[in-house]
Amino acid sequence: MTLTTSNPKAAPAHEVPTSNTANVAELVGTTLARLGVGHAFGVVGSGNFVVTNALRKAGVPYTAARHEGGAATMADAYGRMSGKVGVATTHQGCGLTNAITGIGEAAKSRTPMIVLTADTAASATRSNFNIDQDALAVSVGAVAERIHSAETAVADTVRAYRTAVNQRRTVVLSLPTDIQGEQVVAGSTLPVPLDPPQRVRPTEAAASQLAVLIQQAQRPVFVAGRGGREAGPEIAALAEVVGALVATSAVAHGLFNGNPYNLGISGGFSSPFTAETIADADLIVGWGCALNMWTMRHGTLIGESTTVVQVDLDDSALGANRAIDLGILGDCAETAAAVLQELHTSRYKATGLRTYEMAQRIAEHARWNSVETEDLSTGQTIDPRVLSRALDALLPENRIVSVDSGNFMGYPSTYLAVPDEFGFCFTQAFQSIGLGLSTAIGAAVARPDRLPVLGTGDGGFLMAISELETAVREEIPLVVIVYNDSAYGAEVHHFDADDADLDVVRFPTTDIASIAAGYGAAAVTVRGLEDITPVEEWLSGPRQAPLVIDARIASDGGAWWLAEAFKGH
Repeated sequence: MTLTTSNPKAAPAHEVPTSNTANVAELVGTTLARLGVGHAFGVVGSGNFVVTNALRKAGVPYTAARHEGGAATMADAYGRMSGKVGVATTHQGCGLTNAITGIGEAAKSRTPMIVLTADTAASATRSNFNIDQDALAVSVGAVAERIHSAETAVADTVRAYRTAVNQRRTVVLSLPTDIQGEQVVAGSTLPVPLDPPQRVRPTEAAASQLAVLIQQAQRPVFVAGRGGREAGPEIAALAEVVGALVATSAVAHGLFNGNPYNLGISGGFSSPFTAETIADADLIVGWGCALNMWTMRHGTLIGESTTVVQVDLDDSALGANRAIDLGILGDCAETAAAVLQELHTSRYKATGLRTYEMAQRIAEHARWNSVETEDLSTGQTIDPRVLSRALDALLPENRIVSVDSGNFMGYPSTYLAVPDEFGFCFTQAFQSIGLGLSTAIGAAVARPDRLPVLGTGDGGFLMAISELETAVREEIPLVVIVYNDSAYGAEVHHFDADDADLDVVRFPTTDIASIAAGYGAAAVTVRGLEDITPVEEWLSGPRQAPLVIDARIASDGGAWWLAEAFKGH
């Protein structure tokens, strides 16, 4: 993600004027706007009322969520898909605790984001809202920062913003209520250094070592992860010269779209062909990729004699999940360019796996859409693969797909094509259900030029359904595909073999379409392909309200990626 560090509507970025600012809360909001935050999402209470309005007054668009958890995930998804820093704003205490799952997801995903939260006054030790907000933030992997005084307010805010951008961290910036009202000196200014983060170049020795390993390989495969999303062209250029096939982790899905040697997603979502091809590689290079149990299927995609290389900006990530033969500390784009230059110097070029036959096999077998499967549909339920294939063909190609968590999640992830890496938003680092609807809203705000599509289960959708009102109110043309099995399907299939009592994870059938219509959304219940005509009608209409598809799905007996997931529990 390329981060934007300036606001074109703002005053020059090197100064923060305070001449029209009366108090600290207004100063903090104004400063964040000048620094270039892109959009704010929140639930406003007394503690964050003034600072939220200061953001709006300074030109930062604001979306009111129905729950702080939704606001946090919206800001997370917005940041991932826009390249700008998103803001979640909450009341002190309970407002922050409501948001904590979304904050945890963002922190684990290293999303540059600001959580602007009020905090109780230091003297208010018996306040109902009093909690240790700093400790709470740190406990989920976020960075805790705070506004200490009127004199340091700008410096504190700048520090929080720079930490978010330069270190790719989610920062919880607490604004105590007693400090918020303190007056600031009118007309004062403070320098705000906004130089963009400098890319870290690998050492010459590291680049040379990788160049040697590449020249020794016959079947190289490059796998790009979250940290490689900004380096797609550079990685692809190196792959072309050395004859490597390319693939991505789930979060970088779409990065190499259009490349005839793109294997798609590596890991649990891989097609059988993709999994077999990666497992046969003699060199795997992870570009900003953790090479964890998800992406490497608990190591089964790495052959016994395969050489493994990892490139990452975070030294602690190198070799964290499995043994590697070479770890390179450096920016992915800079590293790929350095290795390419090394190979150009030696005039090296190889065909490797890039043959006409391989391109044909990839075109025919790399996507699950081309894999034949038995139709499990009944008279009352539809096979989720049949439904997903049909919707993939029906929905416009210019789309942005978001995915909730659960047994169903592989269907939208593997069957719904996306145009590029900004067409797929995958908030799964915390493995929480219920984040999908807010993810889709944040992604839609980030990319209004694309049709937002959400794949979710009935459990996750009902958990977060209050945000359907947000989508309706904001007139977001969102397509929500609810894979409805009237259960927490992951647990049903995982524990079914143990002859366990599954009543705790099964529910009566809920008429989700009727509930959605009550919120003001368009809605349709789908039990077979003959029921999707209303989807076509909605697509050809004005799209002024979300469309909720209550898909009554047939049991798949437990999705193939489910077994992979539970191995890590």
